Amino acid sequence: MRTVCLSIGKSASASSFSRSRRTDENGRRWRRGGNDCKNNNNKSVAVVVKASSSQEKLYTPPKPLPEGPLISLERQANKLIVDSAVFVIDKLYEGRDYPRFYALETIARVPYFSFLSVLHLYESFGWWRRADYLKVHFAETMNEYHHLLIMEAMGGADSFKDRFFAQHVAVVYFWVAVLIYMVSPRMAYNLSEQVEEHAYATYDDFLKRKEEELKQTPACGVAVSYFQLGDLYLFDEFQTNVYEGLNKATNIRRPKIKNMYDVIENVRNDELEHVKTMSFCQKPGNLLRANSSVRVQKKAQEVCDGIENDENTKNGENNVDVNDDAQECDLIIASGQDLEGERSCEGVLDCVVKGFEERTTTSTSTISNSSRNINSRNKMVSNSVVEKREEKA
Repeated sequence: MRTVCLSIGKSASASSFSRSRRTDENGRRWRRGGNDCKNNNNKSVAVVVKASSSQEKLYTPPKPLPEGPLISLERQANKLIVDSAVFVIDKLYEGRDYPRFYALETIARVPYFSFLSVLHLYESFGWWRRADYLKVHFAETMNEYHHLLIMEAMGGADSFKDRFFAQHVAVVYFWVAVLIYMVSPRMAYNLSEQVEEHAYATYDDFLKRKEEELKQTPACGVAVSYFQLGDLYLFDEFQTNVYEGLNKATNIRRPKIKNMYDVIENVRNDELEHVKTMSFCQKPGNLLRANSSVRVQKKAQEVCDGIENDENTKNGENNVDVNDDAQECDLIIASGQDLEGERSCEGVLDCVVKGFEERTTTSTSTISNSSRNINSRNKMVSNSVVEKREEKA
């Protein structure tokens, strides 16, 4: 929190000022100061405002993220990138909310394309294989895609200049994200986290400023179709509450859309889900899991626990049902073992090193097995020769 001095007239209020232009809506300048906030020309009041999103952390993960000089440097570099982009966007889209949202959604969805492209490349070379990462990142980009459709429906993409700027920035950002992700996935995830944090703060501020107006505005059709009427399989895939114990239908997020306030509120909440996911991916050893995969494993655990505790199993009753459950349990346990055996790596250098080590280990194992086979054959030949000599004798 911090105190700001605002010079106002009788008709102005404490909240009627633009922080980006450092003036109130009547054009009067405001300045920082102490608690006295003295001004010789106009009346002044002390206004307490919240710190910007870059100063206050939106989300704190349950387990602390790694720290260190290099990690701190990565975060500072990301902050510089985000702050520079925000400064330009604020200037270009000042006073135009939906065009600004269109630009944000066009740019914010790009890193997920970058992640998918790099991961597909790694998988093609046999360095990496974790299907859940592909599934979750694809679900995230589809979510951002529908946010983009919503902003287009609200007129955010009507201007050619707005489209030209957002789309060309997105092209540059794609390759920047690809290079960063190949060098340091942790840094790429942190950059995306900061972008999503800014998006959350932007929508949250919009909801507070335009609450009454938004509640009087009917929801656009694309938002109703996506949040309520469409197939929510991909929508469920990037929800992070699955890590907190998703075991009841009532815990599943199902938005209710009545007006544009509900639409923007759910768009904002989606951004928070992305923040949580990007934060989770920065922790070494964390394994990103899709919602559907977690559900499968929980079902497997329930089935297996039921088999172990079922008294009928002990008595040999209902053998058909028991055998079916046992087979299902075995299949899901096998899928879990396959998941544990999937290859993973952090950055292209780590992928190349691990790939080389894996091939070296495989080659060594093959050579060792070949040597054993040769020795075994030689021993068999030697034994047969000895046997023939004994027969002649």
